Amino acid sequence: CLSFLSDNDEYRPPVWKSYLYQLQQEAPHPRRVTCISEVENRPKYYGREYHGMISREETDQLLSVAEGSYLIRESQRQPGTYTLALRFGNQTRNFRLFYDGKHFVGEKRFESIHDLVTDGLITLYIETKAAEYISKMTINPIYEHVGYTTLNREPALKKALPVCRDMPDGKDSPEETGLEERVHTFRGPHWCEYCANFMWGLIAQGVKCADCGLNVHKQCSKMVPNDCKPDLKHVKKVYSCDLTTLVKAHNTKRPMVVDMCIREIEARGLKSEGLYRISGFSDLIEDVKLAFDRDGEKADISGNVYEDINVITGALKLYFRDLPIPVITYDAYPRFIEAAKLTDPDERLEALHEALKQLPPAHCETLRYLMAHLKRVTQNEKDNLMNAENLGIVFGPTLMRAPDLDAMTALNDIRYQRQVLELLIKNEDILF
Repeated sequence: CLSFLSDNDEYRPPVWKSYLYQLQQEAPHPRRVTCISEVENRPKYYGREYHGMISREETDQLLSVAEGSYLIRESQRQPGTYTLALRFGNQTRNFRLFYDGKHFVGEKRFESIHDLVTDGLITLYIETKAAEYISKMTINPIYEHVGYTTLNREPALKKALPVCRDMPDGKDSPEETGLEERVHTFRGPHWCEYCANFMWGLIAQGVKCADCGLNVHKQCSKMVPNDCKPDLKHVKKVYSCDLTTLVKAHNTKRPMVVDMCIREIEARGLKSEGLYRISGFSDLIEDVKLAFDRDGEKADISGNVYEDINVITGALKLYFRDLPIPVITYDAYPRFIEAAKLTDPDERLEALHEALKQLPPAHCETLRYLMAHLKRVTQNEKDNLMNAENLGIVFGPTLMRAPDLDAMTALNDIRYQRQVLELLIKNEDILF
């Protein structure tokens, strides 16, 4: 069970540091310098940014228009090899460019030259502006306060951190580093859970542990203890705690909030009209939250204490909304949305089945258990007036959140979120 908090041991959530995020926002944007004439023997995987065999002097002149300008040229010294020329810091930087189905100049591989240049400009800008800051990031870590073990503080990583599955092309193709660690591509802004700093770049921003869900910079991963199992004495909250961390700490399949709330709802509320649609009193919902945070699995949420079942449904919905990473994770989110957009029913179900494979085990098991419960709710529709469509409207934005910050995209996705949940509920016996 959870440890009790004394007055002098109050839980304080980590303060995420915004400096590197602000620098990423300030980084120069790519400006493609297009070739106005047709170039013979242009490789099919390059566009109008390819200028053929031009000199370094010509390249400097073409790129002098603005920071972030770039073009591709064929090397005069080594014909058949290609160079990405990029304007940064008022000088031209030249990088040997390769293609093997993806574009790369180093270990990171990109679908497009534009993405490669965007990531490169972010990295150059941040590492130029904040070199000293980055070198000191591992000082005063927050790691021991975010719910992971602090028993072994040796700064060594003798095993590789397993990576979650979702890479930019959707394949299981993580990149290896020299330390035999595996890097991970995070969708949406992520902060390092060792040093609390922003994880910059477009792809391969850091390391993610599939066992406990820990997200860290590659350089910070060297400081993480070998045993990443969460230490229960540091998991001082139930709400707002990473889902994987919570179930690891308690050695359960699912968060106790989910199990206990669903058991209570099914015992006395399945026929309640407007179940999950009608809100309970917010003060009482907050009481339930505090009870779980204080008492864990010993929290009393029975009808003797909370007569209104809508308080329990509200507490369950609040738990899902408070998760730092949603049940349907930011990484897996695009797969689910694309599946909902398919028109062929069989293809749609197959795409959803594949999308579910992208979820971490604890997330997938929690979703499976919840969908089975919501299916039982719909079987009582005659009394509670809640069908799969209604529940999809309620739970879509609760279980799914768009990974990017574009408000218009998030708004447009709402109908697809509803459809995803409706499909999961109706087909839970097939999909899970």
